[in-house]
Amino acid sequence: MVTLKQLAKELNVSISTVSKALNNSEEIGQDTVRRVKELAELYNYRPNKVALSLKNNKTRTIGVIIPNILNRFLAKVLFGIEREATKQGYNIITCISNESLAKEKESLQLLANGSVDGFILSIAEESQKNNEVAHFKRTIEQGLPIVMFDRVAHDVFCDKVIVDDFDATYNATKSLIAEKRKSIAFISNINDLSIGKLRERGYNKALLESGTHEPLLLMITKGEDHTQKIIAFLENNKQVDGIIAADTFSGIIAVNAAVHLGLKVPKDISVIGFASTSESNLSIPKLTTIRQHANDIGANAAQLLINRIQNKGLDKDVKTKIVKTSLVKNQSTL
Repeated sequence: MVTLKQLAKELNVSISTVSKALNNSEEIGQDTVRRVKELAELYNYRPNKVALSLKNNKTRTIGVIIPNILNRFLAKVLFGIEREATKQGYNIITCISNESLAKEKESLQLLANGSVDGFILSIAEESQKNNEVAHFKRTIEQGLPIVMFDRVAHDVFCDKVIVDDFDATYNATKSLIAEKRKSIAFISNINDLSIGKLRERGYNKALLESGTHEPLLLMITKGEDHTQKIIAFLENNKQVDGIIAADTFSGIIAVNAAVHLGLKVPKDISVIGFASTSESNLSIPKLTTIRQHANDIGANAAQLLINRIQNKGLDKDVKTKIVKTSLVKNQSTL
């Protein structure tokens, strides 16, 4: 592989001149820049990233830790992160925590050894259930910035990107109240997560303000049969004529379960859930959804982290970026 020294020798200029020319320094004349770049291209010269990272104390690499790669929302956030990072000249290394606290800690330790300049992450379910945040604080104390998205720890001093979870379910519930629904239920299989709790609070507030509805909750835990739980719930609560689902699967299953029980959707019952456009097609009729704009979340997280890396120590104030959701009306509501 050709080196800067070899390029400099062939062009009869200093190594410093070659380096500056390749980086479009204004100190170097355009003719020299052209000659250097032409020769570098001829020899297929590529800078030694390891050497550059040692010299600049920067790897231009971001560590991304997500809880579940099979989760479509998280996968789309990852896509948004990667696209924005590439645009700004950064690479990403992705680790999957599989909702495990131990795996999350291991991933942080693995990459905090000089492999990355900072982290973007969504907290594992086990970490949130146990309220374990010390490993995040230690990483930040090491000088590695963290940006959290979606599932965040509010007592960790770092930048965050979230959606308006509380407002999303508050507004969705209000829309069902406006349909004259008399008994609106809330179904969730993420009640141990911060986002699940916020979505439940939004639902409760809308009902409290209405003064005519009593909260009716179905919390589904891991290992339980999702479909059978929802079918049994609807059979035991025949008065339910509206459902707010805190997660993708609960919304889709609720529509299909209602149809299975002979209910007409949306004439007899309306359903709203968190899902993407493509996921809304998994129910018949098509689910009305709360869109979270995952790509925007990823792009915002990457922008915040790269800004933090490039302006290290200059901006002491952490930021929380709120990405607004959208209620996308489909066939499961009036």
